Amino acid sequence: MSGVSVVIAAHTMDRWEQIGAAVRSALAQVPTPVVVVAVDHNEPLRAALADAFPEITVVTNEGSRGASGTRNSGARTTSTEFIAFLDDDATALAGWLPALLAPFSDPKVVGTGGRVEPAWRAPRPNWFPDEFLWAVGASFAGMGAPGPVRNVWAENMAVRRSRFIEVGGFREDFGKVGQRSRPEDTDLGIRMARADQGETWIYAPDAVVVHDVPASRTTFRFFAWRCRLEGGGKYEMRRLFGQDRVLGVEARYLAGLPRVAMLGLLTAARERRLAPASRAAAITVGVMAAGFGFAEAALDDVRRRARAMLAPRRA
Repeated sequence: MSGVSVVIAAHTMDRWEQIGAAVRSALAQVPTPVVVVAVDHNEPLRAALADAFPEITVVTNEGSRGASGTRNSGARTTSTEFIAFLDDDATALAGWLPALLAPFSDPKVVGTGGRVEPAWRAPRPNWFPDEFLWAVGASFAGMGAPGPVRNVWAENMAVRRSRFIEVGGFREDFGKVGQRSRPEDTDLGIRMARADQGETWIYAPDAVVVHDVPASRTTFRFFAWRCRLEGGGKYEMRRLFGQDRVLGVEARYLAGLPRVAMLGLLTAARERRLAPASRAAAITVGVMAAGFGFAEAALDDVRRRARAMLAPRRA
């Protein structure tokens, strides 16, 4: 078994143009990979893609609805040594796949991930901080240099197929479904890399994809909502693994934000410009929204536990 397959998860005809661009960008890689598009319970979309792209494999998600189940369904149809994942609203630049696969020359590398550049469909708001570009699915300031990381993002990821299958792929009850968003890629990263055996993920920033950012995601309301979801997802991560140490990366990230915000305020005062101050304010709101989401998820967990404890007594 050798070679690489690119799995693209898709779910709606509303992204027809983006899906086509993602497929063509994958087919343009050298050498040409096997391309699989997995469609999430949408037969008209599956049929349209099969007709438009006879050179690729189009499959239906046979698992749970959502991104995790869809990616798993696509991955199960592959037989190559490596699987790369690309989102249906992202396009890979030239050289993406070779750069993503290069770290696998080390047998201890179980997965890799690359850089994600945003493609703003509306002007980027001047209040949007670089440190929060993750909120629109793009690489953010402070991600660090190439090298070992805890996890990467599924929109730009490659894995050893054998290890991916061994751990069961993405957790299908933990991911993106409708308006719910949980860090299924972080969960996968933790489960795939056995630290006691020296296994690791590698961040390869030369492997670049461009991720579409629609106008609807440039509002302050979306920003706060996305940060709130992220906070809730991080609590779920903590609950799943039963220990605080899995959030060490997030703790270091949060520790650096007050300094960035303060520098923004000082720059605004020195240069008499509003934009640096607005970015500092956005950082503050983002942290507060994430904290609210974390606390909200914790409270929901307490309520679930209480109901579970009381249920036998009521019976």
